[in-house]
Amino acid sequence: MSSAGRVRLLYPDDRHVLLDNGILQLTLSNPDGIVTGVRYHGVDNLLEVLNQESNRGYWDVVWNEPGGKGIFDVLKGTDFRVILEDESQVEVSFTRTWDSSLQGKVIPINIDKRFVVLRGSSGFYTYAIYEHMEGWPDFNLGETRVAFKLRKDKFQYMAMADDRQRVMPFPDDRMPERSQRLAYAEAVLLTNPINPELKGEVDDKYQYSCDNKDNKVHGWVSLNPPVGFWQITPSDEFRSGGPVKQNLTSHVGPTTLAMFHSAHYAGDDLVPKFRNGEYWKKVFGPVFIYLNSTLEKADPLVLWEDAKIQMHREVESWPYSFPLSEDFPKADQRGSISGRLLMQTYQQIQLMLDWLSQETLDHGKKNARLLRITVHTILCLKQGYQFWARADVDGFFSISNVRTGDYNLYAWVPGFIGDYKYDANITITPGSDINLGDILYEPPRDGPTVWEIGIPDRSAAEFYIPDPNPLYINKLYVNHPDKFRQYGLWERFAELYPDGDLVYTVGVSDYGKDWFFAQVPRRKPDSSYQGTTWQIKFKLDSVVQGAPYKLRVAIASSTLAELQVRFNDPRASPAHFTTGLFGRDNSVARHGIHGLHWLFTITVRSSWLSAGENTAFLTQPRSSGPFPGIMYDYIRFEGPAPSSPTPHKPSPSK
Repeated sequence: MSSAGRVRLLYPDDRHVLLDNGILQLTLSNPDGIVTGVRYHGVDNLLEVLNQESNRGYWDVVWNEPGGKGIFDVLKGTDFRVILEDESQVEVSFTRTWDSSLQGKVIPINIDKRFVVLRGSSGFYTYAIYEHMEGWPDFNLGETRVAFKLRKDKFQYMAMADDRQRVMPFPDDRMPERSQRLAYAEAVLLTNPINPELKGEVDDKYQYSCDNKDNKVHGWVSLNPPVGFWQITPSDEFRSGGPVKQNLTSHVGPTTLAMFHSAHYAGDDLVPKFRNGEYWKKVFGPVFIYLNSTLEKADPLVLWEDAKIQMHREVESWPYSFPLSEDFPKADQRGSISGRLLMQTYQQIQLMLDWLSQETLDHGKKNARLLRITVHTILCLKQGYQFWARADVDGFFSISNVRTGDYNLYAWVPGFIGDYKYDANITITPGSDINLGDILYEPPRDGPTVWEIGIPDRSAAEFYIPDPNPLYINKLYVNHPDKFRQYGLWERFAELYPDGDLVYTVGVSDYGKDWFFAQVPRRKPDSSYQGTTWQIKFKLDSVVQGAPYKLRVAIASSTLAELQVRFNDPRASPAHFTTGLFGRDNSVARHGIHGLHWLFTITVRSSWLSAGENTAFLTQPRSSGPFPGIMYDYIRFEGPAPSSPTPHKPSPSK
């Protein structure tokens, strides 16, 4: 990044404004506030000049009235004003004020889109303030983002992670004469691409999705001239869904997205619904569009490594000091929270129950140290702000630069089921530094483990993921840890189990080899689909009559699915347990290994069980197409709770 002269605000004509700092020129339509041009490193415009101006760089939303269909709305301003213009910074605003004459036409919120260019900065910032006034119409917010469409004649190399970057197809390659549409519109097989080396590959934007926690920088590289265009997200506070919510990044277009909120990999369960004319206000961003270049031979890796360095600088600078909206609090207007989450495990309780002598008692006291493990802690504010952190190996966590407000504190620990929720609201005030001390989480459990399948980590990644059909591959994911991102894996189930559904035998089967990663419908020879029933076979030496057993089923993903559970009678009607229809995260089709997480606890009557051989039948009956289905996270069968009285618990160890 080089220094340059002062920042200038120019008016090239009556329909545009231009922000120039000597490194780049940012052109915005007036009063719409659409990014129509980015001039940098001798290139007149990095954005797609063949597109209409309104389809180059823009904020948008997908919304609907209650019960109505989704509406795509590019957010165009109606008024322009200069917030600040001096030699170090220019900040401009494009606003649109809602009134009743717009009902049903545009989303019922006030919009204030901001753009900022700083002196010496090789890029620009954008953020927006959305406001729904009290008494205004109800609505649902399905998605909001910033999108940039880059020049296809220059940007053909995409990077989003060290091991997820490649030469990409051209947008023209997705046209009917060059491709074959697959099971849904986003996925195509490249049959006659402009770059012949890509022939036979699948292109699908969902193959480049990313968890929020890993989604800090992504973008494109032009090789001639060697220029990078990168979208950097310095904070997660304005995103929705938590650290493992997946979102789109960059994909064929060439398109770069700053996703703030979406229903992808979540469905309607994560869509904010504003009712009864409630007031709501939220700041999205700022995000940074970083531009870089090299004078030497074009090397995408050089520009990628530089973009990562810049990303770390932006993260360290958060919260920014330069945004001028009073709705964006600076560092001294925020607070922090810290503490330590400790785990009370069932093994520790059992150890205390098994005291047989003073020697055992002493041993129990010495070893009743509460487990400390990596933990995700999440603060959630009603207006939609979230702050999260990963605890250290001793369970200590700290979340800084938290906006003021009343929060809920949640936590979850890989390796254990359930969610911890702090039993009181936490109020953050300017300058507050709250230390919760030691807090204790007791994961749900009623008895000893009889058997278990999988790892409780909110993902199906540990189960068997098949090789893709060689006719439908993305070469990026060949011999790649994200094998699940290959297209069409759902079809492999019927190929691997042509004569019957999956049967898993506890103590014999290996869930990494014998448990298919998703319970999907079976495709029949006539191309229709039918539901499937998986079996878990297990032995019980004896059954404690009259004592309840428990089956805990953690679901990593569900799409228009139903889980029915029966014990030892596959035709029991009604089923011993059913979830009913649930889930709409579509993770199977969108190459995700998880979506929304669900936990079901099923009380199993002893009368359903037998001493000796037993079978649990897991039926997913929904079969409207290939995609209704379930990804399991973890299944645990617990025996009856011990009958011995539980002694007084020791205090958490330090």
